[in-house]
Amino acid sequence: MDNGVSMDSRSRAAFGLLIAAQAAHSVEEYVFRLFDVFAPARFVGGLFSSNIATGFALANIAIILFGLWCYLAKVRRARSGDRAYAWFWVCLEFANGVGHVVIAGVRGGYFPGVGTAPLLIGVSSYLGARLTRQRQLA
Repeated sequence: MDNGVSMDSRSRAAFGLLIAAQAAHSVEEYVFRLFDVFAPARFVGGLFSSNIATGFALANIAIILFGLWCYLAKVRRARSGDRAYAWFWVCLEFANGVGHVVIAGVRGGYFPGVGTAPLLIGVSSYLGARLTRQRQLA
C-alpha cells in the first residue's frame, strides 16, 4: 500500500484526529462500562488484570499508545510504511464504529461507545478517501 506515495499534511492531521477520536471512544467505553455488557471486552480486560475494569483501561491505554507511536514515528515524519499504518487504523476504526452502531441498533438503545462511533466512522472514512485519492493522483 505504500508504493512511495507520501501522505499529505491533511492526511497526517486526519490520522492524528483519528487517534484522538479513539481516545475519546475509549473513555466513553470505560465510563459507561462496556466491559460489563460485552463479553469480548471482559475477555480483553482479563488479559491485562484480574480486575476487569483496570485491565480494560490498560488495554485501551495500550491501543492509544500504539496509535500515538504510529503517528509520531511513522505518519508525522512521513516514514516508510506510513500509509500502511494509516490504512490499518482506517479499517480498524471504521469497523469499530460500525460495530458499535450495529450493536446499539440490534439492542434498541444505547450501547457503550455508540456516542463516539460516528466520529470514528467519519474520520476514518475521510482519511480513507484521502489516501485513495492521493494514490490515484500519484
